[in-house]
Amino acid sequence: MSDLSTRLFRAYSRISLVTQIITGLVAGCLLAVLLPEAARSLSWLGDLFVAGLKAVAPVLVFVLVTTSLATHKQGQPTHIRPILVLYALGTLGAAVVAVIASSLFPTTLILVSETSEVVAPSGIGAVLKTLLFNIVDNPVHALLEGNYIGILAWAIGLGVALRYARDTTRELLGDISDGVMFIVKGVIRFAPLGVFGLVAGTLAQSGFSVLASYLKLLLVLVGSMLFVALLLNPLIVYWKIRRNPYPLVLTCLRESGITAFFTRSSAANIPVNMQLCERLGLHKDTYSIAIPLGATINMGGAAITITVLTLAAVNTLGIVVDVPTTILLSLLASICACGASGVAGGSLLLIPLACSLFGISNDLAMQVVAVGFIIGVVQDSTETALNSSTDALFTAASCIAHGDTAEVADERLI
Repeated sequence: MSDLSTRLFRAYSRISLVTQIITGLVAGCLLAVLLPEAARSLSWLGDLFVAGLKAVAPVLVFVLVTTSLATHKQGQPTHIRPILVLYALGTLGAAVVAVIASSLFPTTLILVSETSEVVAPSGIGAVLKTLLFNIVDNPVHALLEGNYIGILAWAIGLGVALRYARDTTRELLGDISDGVMFIVKGVIRFAPLGVFGLVAGTLAQSGFSVLASYLKLLLVLVGSMLFVALLLNPLIVYWKIRRNPYPLVLTCLRESGITAFFTRSSAANIPVNMQLCERLGLHKDTYSIAIPLGATINMGGAAITITVLTLAAVNTLGIVVDVPTTILLSLLASICACGASGVAGGSLLLIPLACSLFGISNDLAMQVVAVGFIIGVVQDSTETALNSSTDALFTAASCIAHGDTAEVADERLI
């Protein structure tokens, strides 16, 4: 029996993780359709997987960023600045795509009577103030609450300080980093079961009947995100690496986008992106900083959500929008998107900021937020898949363009 178990385990291990995840996805769909009660009872598998990712992600970011900076060798480039340029370009481009899509296919909303209980920021000043207070947050509290701005701030400060530590200290940091990555890989191996539970529970509980009345709005949202993922992002990557971008684009969508679609959290998908960058052969000094940064500021999907829902509210209220205002909206949506929290539904709370540009009251804006939560089953999942896969895509593209890849880089993937 033990020999049979060993052979089965080895055979299972030889199957690629992506194939296992797709198998879990199909199995979850079938179970939700055939046995919805059983599917609801197994939704805890998905919750457990997401909880595991959220548990390791803050520690992973803190340890890897600190270690990368502390052990960074003088003269070794990290190419973070070009990655930040790609992040900004992609987010602004996504907002422009959303404006164009909303102009070609205008939508309106059925404003609900009940507003969401969540509190949205009152203006750009409030967003900047929150960011500043997140930076100076207590490091233990930042780790406990998943405050990635605070985690990055402390990791960068500590990493710079430890560059002058003894060699043995830096070696210890490297060993701790390897240990954390070992745990992360263990958590990710449970992704097929996690995706199975997430799909089964979501479809059995929510279904898609509630989304019928907002089908056109969803088509504009999802269509804009697909346009960015399959056309705009490849154009940006081609401009950067000057070769066929689609092998890299499809790899990132497949290996990062699928898990992000179901976890609905850019922060929770950080470990998945870290492992993908490792498989792509990118240098740890670069991706250990770029990926956490991307999870907090690279929000093309969020920019689309903010823009489309805001313009839907504008159309509903009969407000006339001119070209300069739409350009200003694109800039505002890009800035707001960078302040999105990196958790499920984080971009929706920034819609009132964009609505204020058109004089829409906070009460009406919060009704738009409530509509966003209604369609969030599809909208937020697609948005997160775009955001998170783009983090890995732009990081890889910049590394490839500057030759910042290891000798073990898998050419089949890039």
